[in-house]
Amino acid sequence: MDRFDHSGPSRRTAVQALALLGAGAALPAWAQRAAWPQKAIRLVVPFAPGGSSEVVARSVAGELTKQLGQSVFVENKPGGAGTIAMLEVAKSPPDGYNLILGHVGTLAVNPYMLPNQPYDVNRDFVPVTLLAKVPNVLVVHPDVPVKTFKEFVAYAKANPAKLNYSSAGNGSAGHLSMEYLKLTAGFFMTHIPYRGSGPQMTDLLAGRTQVAMNGMPSVSAFIKSGKLRALAVGSAQRIAALPEVPTIAESGYKGFETSQWYGLLAPAGTPAPIVNRLNALVKSGLAHPETKAVMEAQGLDATPSTPGELGQLVKTELVKWAKLIKSAGIKAE
Repeated sequence: MDRFDHSGPSRRTAVQALALLGAGAALPAWAQRAAWPQKAIRLVVPFAPGGSSEVVARSVAGELTKQLGQSVFVENKPGGAGTIAMLEVAKSPPDGYNLILGHVGTLAVNPYMLPNQPYDVNRDFVPVTLLAKVPNVLVVHPDVPVKTFKEFVAYAKANPAKLNYSSAGNGSAGHLSMEYLKLTAGFFMTHIPYRGSGPQMTDLLAGRTQVAMNGMPSVSAFIKSGKLRALAVGSAQRIAALPEVPTIAESGYKGFETSQWYGLLAPAGTPAPIVNRLNALVKSGLAHPETKAVMEAQGLDATPSTPGELGQLVKTELVKWAKLIKSAGIKAE
């Protein structure tokens, strides 16, 4: 038999590689031997189960599973402000079988919050796509005597000792967003950090703290029930879930924006054909009506991008949060 029999498995594998990854001569050597993927893919989430990260990760994993024909499973690996998971994936083989859910905290805040961060955002990872943005909402307990954002700023300036704001922890997105607002608007409030959003919300709802800047999913139900009052959103535009609530930017602080965001990354060195294919499939998946509906119901805005656009976002956010952390003197606990 001809050792190069074109009807055999080797020929079919090569054709599959070309069909799935495209680019012909640009394919790396491994792609000429086997098409990707040929086994399950792990999507690591550097947080405990629950919340916005869970919705984003499982939506993406579900869509990729359907489109790739291989299982894409979510593995939660919390701890160390996300560094445990980030470092593990950074050290994983760059073969397309280990991905990580990036976040504004792990990608743009940790490099300046943590004195000895064990991974380098730009060196150890390759961006795949932005996934979603989560609008931050400024909320107050109903006992705070303000109805609008402008009234809130005026009250905070006139009563610097009366308001305490809570967050899910020192260096959390809610903590940094509020410090950003304090510096921008020029008022003072005492920060009360908690160990997670659960205990934070318990005390906020009880009135033991009065103010918070949280992601929409964690406060949506309490705004609807009247247990919290929404005064402004930190996103660049108003959000569909709260159309009557103004942005902070339109309330007198032009250019102000603070949203949590999630992106998909792979270990540095992952072949470009895999990165590009993942990008295309995620973009298609996030446009699916059912996926969009699930995310919108949780207050998430699906925002797929090119790999380069996610890379540029990370660089921009690094500069932004470096200035804030230095100005506010924020340190990791």
